[in-house]
This record gives sequence, structure tokens and C-alpha cells, in this order.
Amino acid sequence: MISDARATFRELHRSGTFVLPNPFDAGSARLLQSLGAKALATTSSGFAATLGREDQSVTADELIAHVRALTHAVTVPVAVDAERGYADDPQGVAAVVEALAEAGASGISIEDYDPTADAIEPVARAAERIAAAAEVCARHGMVLTGRSENHLYGVADLDDTIARLRTYAEAGATCVYAPGLTNLDDIRRLTGAMDVPVNVLALHDGPSVPELAGAGVRRVSTGGSLTWAAYGGLVAAATELLERGTLKPREGSPFPGTDDMLK
Repeated sequence: MISDARATFRELHRSGTFVLPNPFDAGSARLLQSLGAKALATTSSGFAATLGREDQSVTADELIAHVRALTHAVTVPVAVDAERGYADDPQGVAAVVEALAEAGASGISIEDYDPTADAIEPVARAAERIAAAAEVCARHGMVLTGRSENHLYGVADLDDTIARLRTYAEAGATCVYAPGLTNLDDIRRLTGAMDVPVNVLALHDGPSVPELAGAGVRRVSTGGSLTWAAYGGLVAAATELLERGTLKPREGSPFPGTDDMLK
């Protein structure tokens, strides 16, 4: 049941550290659940890739249908990367979050980067959209994550990031996230400044999950990295087939007939 999934997701945020992998379709979601993931979250860049498009080109209706497909495919909680809420005004954000709730989402994240302006938007304006989402999330028992995109777009100002995330928490976010941080001292400073759980993006050159746990991080997500790993495997296998005429199973690949991981 959706209510059970939401209760589970809220409980995961109360203590300890958990990994929140980001599937890109229903099949990858079921695989991740079979591997033991306790919760999942969509990835905006990964989902866009499945449509043959770039990040930030998906419509709200496409995202809602995607979320419905994932929540019907798995029994674990599914959180949603809702970008900046798919609306410029708070009322529009609330309407989109309501639709995502109806699609079965257990959590929502709202970010402060405006792709139209190609800039991080003013904190007060971002907080208004967080507050609109927070009202809907509170009513449905969903976890709301406020995101500062500073470190993905060249704004290496940790003080501003912390101030933004504190403002988003005051506006109703029950978790905060600053993707792009890799320095453990910076991450410790961030977690120490927050009264709500902190999410950190796992990166190939960043700290390990145990290190992040030691720094006070509650949630570790993967962004689009699992999508690129899957697509990389496809490219390698297809290149071998097209150039050498052979197609051999690769270590760890769930080839049908060898390991039915979709059960």
C-alpha cells in the first residue's frame, strides 16, 4: 500500500544511513529492489535518456506516468526528482506535487536551478515553491527534499548553500540535498548545520557510503550514474557484436536464462 511505503520511507530518515539508488525505468527499479534496495528514487537525467532526450526536457505529464509505472512495478518506496516543480508559481508546483502523490510517490525533491534563466534562482522565490510543495507533502505523509544546485553549476559557496538549505528546511523541507559535494569536511559542516536529514550524491571520486555515514549523512543517492553504467554496458556489448560478430555474457549481467533477477 502507498501509505505503508510512505511510512517506511519516513522511518528510513529517522536514523542511520541508507542508499537510495536511482532507477531509470520499471525494469531497473525491479532489479534494484531484488538486490535489496530499501527505497528508490527517479533520476531526471536518467529518465530523459530513456526518451532519447537531454535532462530538463521531460514534461510533468511524462514524469507522472513514469512515476506511476515505477510505483506499480515495486513494493519499496519511490521518491521523485521533480526538478524545480514543473511550474514557475507556487500554485503550479502544488498541483504537480499533488499529481505525483496520486501516482504513488513517497517523497519529492524540489531544486532551485532555473534552466530557462540558466541560473540559481533567488532563495526567497525558491522557498515559496518549497513551501507550496510542503503543504501537499505533509498532507500525504511524503518526505520533501529541498535541493541547492549551487555545486552542480559552478557556485562553490558552501556558506550560501547552507543558508539556502536552512531556509528550505524552514519552509517545510524535511530533508535537504546539495548534489556535487565531495569534500568530507564540507559535508560534515553541512550535516552539522542542519536540523533535518541530509542527502549526498555518490560520485566516483567522492567519499564511500561508510565515510558519508561517519560524516552524518542520512541518505546517499546515485543520480544518473546507474543509467550511464547500464548504457555503457549496452555500448560495449553492441560494439562487440557489430565489430566482431560475437555477443558474450558479461560478469554480473542478468542475462535471461542464467539468473532471473526480475522475480
